[in-house]
Amino acid sequence: MTQKELLYFEDAVSHEANMIKIIEAGCENLIDDNLKKFMNDELSKHNQMKQTLMNLLEEKANE
Repeated sequence: MTQKELLYFEDAVSHEANMIKIIEAGCENLIDDNLKKFMNDELSKHNQMKQTLMNLLEEKANE
């Protein structure tokens, strides 16, 4: 993996981590149950994407 590709991965993981923090902070202030469910679904998607990126990076490191 090139340095440039590694930087792209780092940016993508950082983006997902930031989205997770923003969604978690926002969820604390929500009252509407439907909106809470939607935001928790979005939180799950971003957690899953972050984990997928980390798994890909680990696979590349083990090659």
